[in-house]
Amino acid sequence: MPPLAPTVKLNNGRDIPALGLGTWQATPGEVREAVKHAIDAGYRHIDTAAVYRNESEVGEALQEKFKEGAVKREEVFVTSKLWNTCHRPELVVPTCKKTLADLKLDYVDLYLVHWPFAYKEGDEFYPAENGIAITTDIDYLDTWKQMEECVNLGLAKSIGVSNFNSKQLSRLLEAATIKPVINQIECHPYLNQKKLIEFCKQRDIVVTAYSPLANPSITMPAGGLPLLQNPKLKLLAAKYKKTVAQVVLRYVFQLGTVPIPKSFTKKRIEENIRIFDFELSNDDVTDISKLNKNYRVFPHAQAKHSKYYPFHDEF
Repeated sequence: MPPLAPTVKLNNGRDIPALGLGTWQATPGEVREAVKHAIDAGYRHIDTAAVYRNESEVGEALQEKFKEGAVKREEVFVTSKLWNTCHRPELVVPTCKKTLADLKLDYVDLYLVHWPFAYKEGDEFYPAENGIAITTDIDYLDTWKQMEECVNLGLAKSIGVSNFNSKQLSRLLEAATIKPVINQIECHPYLNQKKLIEFCKQRDIVVTAYSPLANPSITMPAGGLPLLQNPKLKLLAAKYKKTVAQVVLRYVFQLGTVPIPKSFTKKRIEENIRIFDFELSNDDVTDISKLNKNYRVFPHAQAKHSKYYPFHDEF
Protein backbone atom coordinates (compact mmCIF):
# COMPACT_ATOMS: atom_id res chain seq x y z
CA MET A 1 0.00 0.00 0.00
CA PRO A 2 1.55 3.36 -1.00
CA PRO A 3 1.81 6.02 1.71
CA LEU A 4 -1.19 8.38 1.84
CA ALA A 5 -0.96 12.15 2.26
CA PRO A 6 -1.87 13.49 5.70
CA THR A 7 -5.19 15.33 5.96
CA VAL A 8 -6.12 18.90 6.82
CA LYS A 9 -9.23 19.79 8.83
CA LEU A 10 -11.78 22.07 7.17
CA ASN A 11 -13.88 24.56 9.15
CA ASN A 12 -16.94 22.27 8.89
CA GLY A 13 -15.10 19.37 10.52
CA ARG A 14 -14.44 17.43 7.32
CA ASP A 15 -10.95 16.38 6.21
CA ILE A 16 -9.19 17.10 2.92
CA PRO A 17 -6.04 15.18 1.89
CA ALA A 18 -3.04 17.54 1.97
CA LEU A 19 -2.13 16.93 -1.69
CA GLY A 20 -4.27 16.26 -4.73
CA LEU A 21 -4.10 15.58 -8.45
CA GLY A 22 -4.94 18.48 -10.75
CA THR A 23 -6.59 17.47 -14.04
CA TRP A 24 -6.55 20.62 -16.17
CA GLN A 25 -5.27 20.50 -19.79
CA ALA A 26 -5.54 16.74 -20.20
CA THR A 27 -6.07 15.33 -23.67
CA PRO A 28 -8.79 12.67 -24.16
CA GLY A 29 -7.70 9.36 -22.65
CA GLU A 30 -4.86 10.98 -20.74
CA VAL A 31 -6.80 12.04 -17.67
CA ARG A 32 -8.43 8.62 -17.24
CA GLU A 33 -5.02 6.97 -16.95
CA ALA A 34 -3.66 9.77 -14.76
CA VAL A 35 -6.49 9.40 -12.23
CA LYS A 36 -6.02 5.62 -12.12
CA HIS A 37 -2.23 5.99 -11.65
CA ALA A 38 -2.86 8.57 -8.93
CA ILE A 39 -5.23 6.32 -6.97
CA ASP A 40 -2.67 3.49 -7.23
CA ALA A 41 0.08 5.88 -6.04
CA GLY A 42 -1.89 6.80 -2.90
CA TYR A 43 -3.72 9.96 -3.98
CA ARG A 44 -7.11 10.36 -2.35
CA HIS A 45 -7.86 13.86 -3.64
CA ILE A 46 -8.82 14.60 -7.26
CA ASP A 47 -9.42 18.16 -8.46
CA THR A 48 -11.45 18.79 -11.60
CA ALA A 49 -13.87 21.35 -13.09
CA ALA A 50 -16.61 21.59 -15.69
CA VAL A 51 -14.46 23.90 -17.84
CA TYR A 52 -11.72 21.23 -18.10
CA ARG A 53 -14.17 19.24 -20.25
CA ASN A 54 -12.94 15.93 -18.90
CA GLU A 55 -15.21 15.21 -15.93
CA SER A 56 -16.79 12.19 -17.60
CA GLU A 57 -13.33 10.63 -18.00
CA VAL A 58 -12.42 11.40 -14.41
CA GLY A 59 -15.69 9.71 -13.43
CA GLU A 60 -14.92 6.63 -15.55
CA ALA A 61 -11.50 6.26 -13.91
CA LEU A 62 -12.98 6.57 -10.42
CA GLN A 63 -15.71 4.04 -11.19
CA GLU A 64 -13.08 1.59 -12.44
CA LYS A 65 -11.12 1.96 -9.22
CA PHE A 66 -14.28 1.59 -7.08
CA LYS A 67 -15.23 -1.60 -8.94
CA GLU A 68 -11.72 -3.01 -8.56
CA GLY A 69 -12.01 -2.45 -4.82
CA ALA A 70 -8.83 -0.33 -4.93
CA VAL A 71 -10.62 2.43 -3.07
CA LYS A 72 -14.09 3.24 -1.72
CA ARG A 73 -16.07 6.34 -2.70
CA GLU A 74 -15.90 7.76 0.82
CA GLU A 75 -12.08 7.48 0.75
CA VAL A 76 -11.67 9.81 -2.24
CA PHE A 77 -12.06 13.58 -1.98
CA VAL A 78 -13.41 14.95 -5.28
CA THR A 79 -13.50 18.68 -6.05
CA SER A 80 -15.33 20.32 -8.95
CA LYS A 81 -16.08 23.93 -9.84
CA LEU A 82 -18.94 26.07 -11.09
CA TRP A 83 -17.91 27.80 -14.31
CA ASN A 84 -18.34 31.52 -15.01
CA THR A 85 -21.18 31.03 -17.53
CA CYS A 86 -23.37 29.46 -14.83
CA HIS A 87 -23.41 32.12 -12.09
CA ARG A 88 -27.07 33.04 -12.54
CA PRO A 89 -28.67 31.66 -9.35
CA GLU A 90 -31.18 29.38 -11.08
CA LEU A 91 -28.33 27.70 -13.03
CA VAL A 92 -26.16 26.74 -10.06
CA VAL A 93 -27.98 23.64 -8.78
CA PRO A 94 -28.67 22.19 -12.28
CA THR A 95 -25.01 22.78 -13.21
CA CYS A 96 -23.84 20.94 -10.11
CA LYS A 97 -26.20 18.07 -10.99
CA LYS A 98 -24.74 17.97 -14.52
CA THR A 99 -21.23 17.71 -13.04
CA LEU A 100 -22.37 14.84 -10.80
CA ALA A 101 -23.88 13.03 -13.80
CA ASP A 102 -20.60 13.45 -15.72
CA LEU A 103 -18.55 12.29 -12.74
CA LYS A 104 -21.01 9.41 -12.10
CA LEU A 105 -21.14 10.40 -8.43
CA ASP A 106 -23.97 11.12 -5.99
CA TYR A 107 -22.09 14.04 -4.45
CA VAL A 108 -18.84 15.98 -4.70
CA ASP A 109 -16.78 16.51 -1.58
CA LEU A 110 -16.14 20.12 -2.53
CA TYR A 111 -17.82 22.48 -5.01
CA LEU A 112 -16.11 25.80 -5.75
CA VAL A 113 -17.10 29.03 -7.47
CA HIS A 114 -14.30 28.96 -10.07
CA TRP A 115 -13.93 32.77 -10.42
CA PRO A 116 -15.71 35.70 -8.73
CA PHE A 117 -16.86 37.18 -12.06
CA ALA A 118 -19.56 35.86 -14.39
CA TYR A 119 -19.56 35.36 -18.16
CA LYS A 120 -22.42 35.63 -20.62
CA GLU A 121 -24.47 32.43 -20.45
CA GLY A 122 -24.50 29.94 -23.30
CA ASP A 123 -22.67 26.98 -24.77
CA GLU A 124 -19.32 28.78 -25.09
CA PHE A 125 -17.07 28.44 -22.06
CA TYR A 126 -15.14 31.59 -23.06
CA PRO A 127 -17.57 34.02 -24.73
CA ALA A 128 -15.50 36.91 -26.11
CA GLU A 129 -15.41 39.78 -28.57
CA ASN A 130 -12.00 40.85 -29.94
CA GLY A 131 -10.25 38.83 -27.24
CA ILE A 132 -12.20 40.50 -24.42
CA ALA A 133 -14.42 38.30 -22.27
CA ILE A 134 -18.15 39.08 -22.38
CA THR A 135 -18.93 39.39 -18.69
CA THR A 136 -22.16 40.03 -16.79
CA ASP A 137 -22.69 41.78 -13.46
CA ILE A 138 -24.14 38.82 -11.58
CA ASP A 139 -23.07 39.23 -7.95
CA TYR A 140 -21.17 36.25 -6.55
CA LEU A 141 -23.19 36.68 -3.32
CA ASP A 142 -26.33 35.69 -5.25
CA THR A 143 -24.45 32.76 -6.76
CA TRP A 144 -23.26 31.73 -3.29
CA LYS A 145 -26.79 31.41 -1.93
CA GLN A 146 -27.36 28.64 -4.47
CA MET A 147 -23.98 27.06 -3.71
CA GLU A 148 -25.36 26.76 -0.16
CA GLU A 149 -28.43 25.08 -1.66
CA CYS A 150 -26.09 22.45 -3.21
CA VAL A 151 -25.05 21.58 0.36
CA ASN A 152 -28.65 21.57 1.60
CA LEU A 153 -29.62 19.16 -1.19
CA GLY A 154 -26.68 16.83 -0.45
CA LEU A 155 -25.03 17.46 -3.84
CA ALA A 156 -21.86 18.86 -2.24
CA LYS A 157 -20.43 18.07 1.20
CA SER A 158 -18.49 21.33 1.33
CA ILE A 159 -18.40 24.55 -0.70
CA GLY A 160 -15.73 27.14 -1.32
CA VAL A 161 -14.32 29.61 -3.78
CA SER A 162 -11.38 29.98 -6.14
CA ASN A 163 -9.42 33.07 -7.21
CA PHE A 164 -11.14 35.33 -4.65
CA ASN A 165 -9.12 38.19 -3.16
CA SER A 166 -9.23 39.25 0.51
CA LYS A 167 -11.90 41.93 0.01
CA GLN A 168 -14.16 39.54 -1.90
CA LEU A 169 -13.73 36.91 0.80
CA SER A 170 -14.56 39.42 3.54
CA ARG A 171 -17.70 40.48 1.70
CA LEU A 172 -18.71 36.83 1.21
CA LEU A 173 -18.07 35.92 4.85
CA GLU A 174 -20.39 38.73 6.00
CA ALA A 175 -23.24 37.44 3.82
CA ALA A 176 -22.74 33.67 3.91
CA THR A 177 -24.92 31.26 5.88
CA ILE A 178 -22.48 28.45 5.08
CA LYS A 179 -18.90 29.62 5.38
CA PRO A 180 -16.54 28.74 2.48
CA VAL A 181 -14.10 26.04 3.57
CA ILE A 182 -11.50 26.75 0.88
CA ASN A 183 -10.07 29.43 -1.38
CA GLN A 184 -8.23 27.80 -4.28
CA ILE A 185 -5.56 30.12 -5.67
CA GLU A 186 -2.47 30.07 -7.85
CA CYS A 187 0.54 29.60 -5.57
CA HIS A 188 4.19 28.76 -6.27
CA PRO A 189 7.63 30.24 -5.43
CA TYR A 190 7.21 32.97 -8.08
CA LEU A 191 3.81 33.91 -6.55
CA ASN A 192 3.90 32.78 -2.94
CA GLN A 193 0.67 34.54 -1.86
CA LYS A 194 1.83 34.85 1.75
CA LYS A 195 -0.55 37.72 2.60
CA LEU A 196 -3.62 36.01 1.19
CA ILE A 197 -2.68 32.68 2.81
CA GLU A 198 -2.33 34.43 6.20
CA PHE A 199 -5.65 36.25 5.65
CA CYS A 200 -7.40 32.93 4.94
CA LYS A 201 -5.71 31.18 7.86
CA GLN A 202 -6.97 33.85 10.29
CA ARG A 203 -10.51 33.14 9.05
CA ASP A 204 -10.16 29.34 9.17
CA ILE A 205 -10.28 28.98 5.37
CA VAL A 206 -7.90 26.41 3.89
CA VAL A 207 -5.95 27.44 0.80
CA THR A 208 -5.60 24.99 -2.08
CA ALA A 209 -2.63 25.83 -4.32
CA TYR A 210 -3.17 25.37 -8.04
CA SER A 211 -0.27 25.47 -10.52
CA PRO A 212 2.17 24.88 -7.62
CA LEU A 213 4.90 24.14 -10.18
CA ALA A 214 4.07 27.39 -12.06
CA ASN A 215 2.98 25.41 -15.12
CA PRO A 216 6.36 24.31 -16.54
CA SER A 217 4.88 24.20 -20.08
CA ILE A 218 4.33 27.97 -20.15
CA THR A 219 7.14 30.30 -21.27
CA MET A 220 8.21 32.82 -18.66
CA PRO A 221 8.07 36.52 -19.54
CA ALA A 222 11.21 38.50 -20.39
CA GLY A 223 13.23 35.32 -20.87
CA GLY A 224 12.89 34.35 -17.20
CA LEU A 225 13.82 30.83 -16.18
CA PRO A 226 10.95 28.39 -15.79
CA LEU A 227 10.57 27.54 -12.10
CA LEU A 228 11.82 23.97 -12.34
CA GLN A 229 15.05 25.17 -14.01
CA ASN A 230 15.85 27.66 -11.25
CA PRO A 231 19.47 27.08 -10.05
CA LYS A 232 18.63 27.79 -6.38
CA LEU A 233 15.92 25.13 -6.45
CA LYS A 234 18.23 22.68 -8.22
CA LEU A 235 20.79 23.09 -5.43
CA LEU A 236 18.12 22.44 -2.80
CA ALA A 237 16.93 19.36 -4.69
CA ALA A 238 20.48 17.98 -4.55
CA LYS A 239 20.75 18.86 -0.84
CA TYR A 240 17.52 17.01 0.06
CA LYS A 241 18.06 14.22 -2.50
CA LYS A 242 14.67 15.05 -4.04
CA THR A 243 13.50 16.29 -7.42
CA VAL A 244 13.10 20.05 -7.96
CA ALA A 245 9.33 19.49 -8.22
CA GLN A 246 9.30 17.72 -4.84
CA VAL A 247 11.18 20.62 -3.22
CA VAL A 248 8.73 23.12 -4.74
CA LEU A 249 5.67 21.12 -3.65
CA ARG A 250 7.09 20.73 -0.15
CA TYR A 251 7.65 24.51 -0.01
CA VAL A 252 4.08 25.22 -1.11
CA PHE A 253 2.82 22.72 1.48
CA GLN A 254 4.95 24.32 4.22
CA LEU A 255 3.46 27.71 3.34
CA GLY A 256 0.27 26.18 4.77
CA THR A 257 -1.52 25.19 1.57
CA VAL A 258 -2.82 22.01 -0.07
CA PRO A 259 -0.97 21.69 -3.41
CA ILE A 260 -2.75 20.08 -6.37
CA PRO A 261 -0.01 19.45 -8.95
CA LYS A 262 -1.09 18.32 -12.39
CA SER A 263 0.78 15.53 -14.14
CA PHE A 264 -0.11 12.86 -16.66
CA THR A 265 3.15 10.92 -16.36
CA LYS A 266 3.06 7.88 -14.08
CA LYS A 267 6.58 8.52 -12.70
CA ARG A 268 5.86 12.18 -11.90
CA ILE A 269 2.47 11.38 -10.38
CA GLU A 270 4.27 8.97 -8.05
CA GLU A 271 7.04 11.46 -7.25
CA ASN A 272 4.71 14.39 -6.56
CA ILE A 273 3.01 12.73 -3.60
CA ARG A 274 6.33 11.79 -1.98
CA ILE A 275 6.82 15.08 -0.18
CA PHE A 276 5.77 14.07 3.32
CA ASP A 277 8.97 12.22 4.28
CA PHE A 278 11.21 15.30 4.48
CA GLU A 279 11.01 18.89 5.69
CA LEU A 280 12.66 22.05 4.37
CA SER A 281 14.58 24.04 6.99
CA ASN A 282 13.28 27.49 7.93
CA ASP A 283 16.31 29.03 6.22
CA ASP A 284 15.58 27.18 3.00
CA VAL A 285 11.91 28.22 3.10
CA THR A 286 13.09 31.83 3.55
CA ASP A 287 15.50 31.48 0.61
CA ILE A 288 12.81 30.05 -1.67
CA SER A 289 10.47 32.87 -0.62
CA LYS A 290 13.02 35.35 -2.00
CA LEU A 291 12.21 34.01 -5.47
CA ASN A 292 8.76 35.62 -5.25
CA LYS A 293 8.10 38.07 -8.08
CA ASN A 294 4.28 38.20 -7.92
CA TYR A 295 4.25 36.52 -11.32
CA ARG A 296 0.89 35.05 -12.32
CA VAL A 297 0.74 32.22 -14.83
CA PHE A 298 -3.04 32.78 -15.00
CA PRO A 299 -3.92 36.49 -14.75
CA HIS A 300 -7.14 35.88 -16.72
CA ALA A 301 -6.59 39.37 -18.13
CA GLN A 302 -9.39 39.03 -20.71
CA ALA A 303 -11.82 39.68 -17.81
CA LYS A 304 -9.97 42.51 -16.08
CA HIS A 305 -12.72 44.98 -17.02
CA SER A 306 -15.19 43.11 -14.77
CA LYS A 307 -16.07 44.86 -11.51
CA TYR A 308 -15.46 41.48 -9.81
CA TYR A 309 -11.99 40.92 -11.33
CA PRO A 310 -9.87 39.85 -8.32
CA PHE A 311 -6.32 40.86 -9.20
CA HIS A 312 -6.51 44.67 -9.13
CA ASP A 313 -6.09 44.55 -5.34
CA GLU A 314 -2.80 43.67 -3.66
CA PHE A 315 -4.09 40.35 -2.27
